[in-house]
Amino acid sequence: SSSLVFVYGTLKKGFGNEWLMQELVSQQHACFVSAATTKLEFPLVCGPFQVPFLLNFPCQGHRVRGEVYLVDQAGLRRLDELEGLGKGHYERRSILVEGLERSLAQSQAVNAEAYFAGSSYAMEMLGAPHLPSYSTVEAENYVPRRNRPPGITFLEHVQAWIAA
Repeated sequence: SSSLVFVYGTLKKGFGNEWLMQELVSQQHACFVSAATTKLEFPLVCGPFQVPFLLNFPCQGHRVRGEVYLVDQAGLRRLDELEGLGKGHYERRSILVEGLERSLAQSQAVNAEAYFAGSSYAMEMLGAPHLPSYSTVEAENYVPRRNRPPGITFLEHVQAWIAA
């Protein structure tokens, strides 16, 4: 079975991890559905290395703009791996999105999966500026995983960023 997945950061077209979505599409594990917006407001913040984080605090922040893909189970496993689900980096949760071009009525909200900041640190990121979308401005200083300092885990980078 397949799931709708809402991407709001580096997985979007034109951003740092788009390669994975392109790979999943080319292998028929995913297909692009539409641009979309969260039905409720959520804080979207940039953390260490300009990595975007959606924080699970509904009715705060902005209605976040992103993209929706239809992704099969194999594709979902690849996304979970990239997002560090087993390591507590992100948590995959259901979210209502709307504005899908292919829905019968654009105002109709549909459930999609989205990757939220891990609950172990999300509250501490709430004070960062809230963005309506992850744009080329924020992505300009994004540091890909391969270019980050070795020998320190992603969660250690997050904690250091929060402490600073």
